[in-house]
Amino acid sequence: MLGLGYVGLPTAALLASRGHQVTGVDVNPDIVTRINNGQIHIVEPELDILVKTAVESGRLSAALQPTPADIFIICVPTPVNADTHSSDLTFVQKATGSIIPVLQPGNAVLLESTSPPGTTENVIAAAVTKAGFIPGQTVFVAYCPERVLPGAVITELVTNERTVGGLTPACASHVARFYKSFVQADIHETTARVAETVKLVENTSRDYQIAFANELSLVCREIGVNVWDVIELANRHPRVNVLQPGPGVGGHCIAVDPWFLIEAAPEQARLIKSARQFNDSVPHKVAQQIAESANAEDAKTIALLGMAYKSNIDDCRESPSIEIYNDVKKLCPDKKVVACEPNVQTLQNIELYTLDRCLREAELLVILVAHTEFLNLDWKQLQNTRQVLDYKGISQP
Repeated sequence: MLGLGYVGLPTAALLASRGHQVTGVDVNPDIVTRINNGQIHIVEPELDILVKTAVESGRLSAALQPTPADIFIICVPTPVNADTHSSDLTFVQKATGSIIPVLQPGNAVLLESTSPPGTTENVIAAAVTKAGFIPGQTVFVAYCPERVLPGAVITELVTNERTVGGLTPACASHVARFYKSFVQADIHETTARVAETVKLVENTSRDYQIAFANELSLVCREIGVNVWDVIELANRHPRVNVLQPGPGVGGHCIAVDPWFLIEAAPEQARLIKSARQFNDSVPHKVAQQIAESANAEDAKTIALLGMAYKSNIDDCRESPSIEIYNDVKKLCPDKKVVACEPNVQTLQNIELYTLDRCLREAELLVILVAHTEFLNLDWKQLQNTRQVLDYKGISQP
């Protein structure tokens, strides 16, 4: 398993629990050491026990370099370049290059990282072909995107249907048999390029739907109606399912993947691009609203509740809350701006307060993430003593 992050480590531990002998590879020595000590470096329910048990059984170990194996699974980051929004496949290229010295006939190379259409062929297959292997004959190459929800990764690795996109039908068939060793749901065989596109469409459709919900919240604010009431009643129509609005879109999937489709067909993906750009603008609109409210109510201390990109996890990658924090700091230089994130100890350049301290000292509370700790508060009582801006709808009566 190349890459021991939010998907790679749970997958490695699950495979070990199902009897596979697994070596997890990561370029970070601290992560390798922690895992070999039976510890984890991310927040995910049940993962700590699963990793500890797998390491103690001898079926899971970690290393800095790949070792010989029957199956190589590449699960590394695929970011976009901040200035051009083009894909950065450096990690995929390096991971592929690292397995070439230990690759043997009969092995399978699987890419799970979300990638632009053509990556499996142009990066993975090209590298193994250059090394003298023939995909579909001497090695098996496939794209197999993950479909997991942070906070429920272990369960969803087993229960969610999977798409296996082979470079050839033989590749798809060979790799599908492997996934059937631990996935209880259906396995769908297709081509690599179709599987790559399917993964992007899954997340892009969510981004598009969230853009509608976020824009609707602005419309409702302008015309003076409660967006949560509007959505609740509209969704009672049997063929309507409006998503919930929020302060933006974060994480390494929904906020990133649409750019891969836009990059592949820029002239055709105009609506997709418009939705993505709108969602990118939402945190800045939210920050402006927070600043206006703080100034109107003369709030001296502003507490932003939730820095992770979604509820009950510690992942702050591409989190809109981080952008909002930085914007509010700039817009309100004379005010104290703090944050509360129950799932992390520290965040670079962000002043973190405990929830209790936020409740004691802040005149303005801003709900950005629906963490369980926030859901359990008596918001009706809190709204009697201070100003509350709720971007997740959890303080609604």
